[in-house]
Order: sequence, then structure tokens, then C-alpha cells
Amino acid sequence: MKTTSYYPVIMTDDVAGTATFYRAHFRFEALFTSDWYVHLQSREDEKVTLAVLDGSHETIPAPHRGSKVSGLILNFEVEDVDAVHDALRAAGLPILLPIRDEDFGQRHFITADPNGVMIDVITPIPPSAGYAAMYDASALPQ
Repeated sequence: MKTTSYYPVIMTDDVAGTATFYRAHFRFEALFTSDWYVHLQSREDEKVTLAVLDGSHETIPAPHRGSKVSGLILNFEVEDVDAVHDALRAAGLPILLPIRDEDFGQRHFITADPNGVMIDVITPIPPSAGYAAMYDASALPQ
């Protein structure tokens, strides 16, 4: 199978509000908008996309309509995690995990969207020696 695109789809009962959240705080723009589905694309990188879907829409198999998102974290790698942290905190978003450095090679914090989907905002940093040995050389954060 050759994958030509990949993007998460957030099922919600508030399509417009969820799309507005990602446009306002994560610099997405809408490429397609209807009352039941919005397809979003990053203003900085056209390969970064996200969709928002009415969880009760008929395209969802009947047993799964109305399901709430669980067990999902969206990761956004950014150039300056501290600046994003400060902006989102000033905007009143919840900070579920305070900003911190991790030995495995990330400076990050976790917030959430209006549906409770966790969002991990990350800037790669050099990992500790023990974790550095676990990376493929091509993926080692600098």
C-alpha cells in the first residue's frame, strides 16, 4: 500500500468550535468547510493537516456514532515551544503538563482542545547519552 496522505480526524459534537480552536491557536486554515466536516491545513506547512467531523454523521458506522475521543494525543513539533506555551497559557488554554525538558530529547508541555483531546507541543532537544544510544543516527535530535 502506498499512502498518499495521513491526517487525524477528530469526532466531535461541535465542529465549528473545534475548527475555530485549531485555527486560532495552532495556525490552521480551512480548506473545506461544511456543517458536519472541516478539513484544516497548517499555514506553515501544507503537509500538516487535520480534520474535524460531526461524530453523529451518517458516514460513521452506526455503533460508533457519538463516540468521544479517548486515548489520543496530538503531537505538534514547533521551533519555539516556550513561545507557544506562553501564548497558549495567555489565551487561557489548560496546561495539563507544565513545560519541561525530558531526557529522551524533548522540551514540551501538554494542553487540550475543547473536546479533551490532549495536545503535546514539542521542540526536540539533545537527549541524554543513554537515550541518544536508542536513536537511529538519522533521527537523533540536535
